[in-house]
Amino acid sequence: MAKAEMKEIKWLADVEEHDYPAAESYLRIIYSEDRVSEIMRKFRSAAIVQFKAKDIFRASQLSLLGVSNLHVEKDKKKILEGKPLSPLLLLRDQQNGKVVVADGYHRLCAIYSFNEDALIPCKIV
Repeated sequence: MAKAEMKEIKWLADVEEHDYPAAESYLRIIYSEDRVSEIMRKFRSAAIVQFKAKDIFRASQLSLLGVSNLHVEKDKKKILEGKPLSPLLLLRDQQNGKVVVADGYHRLCAIYSFNEDALIPCKIV
């Protein structure tokens, strides 16, 4: 997409409520119950901050999902329709030296496809 065609990405003021259980479900695969409970408490009280899409990818060490991914396509459609997206939930995993995208991986991929320098609202703990 050419710079002139770049779509403004709209954001909700806060994380959607259903994103918290989604993050919790994912994090329970990686961390203990006690650790996840602590992380979730911190997420709920964390302030919204912003990071560039490309920097989140670098810090997370994740791969960019392709255009054939249904969830990425759904989020790209939301962007094109001017619908606001929910901020991401990020966890600093200092032991492994990376950031865990607890919720919002598909949104991150969709945004990156529009503008890798886009500032993405996040909660990070």
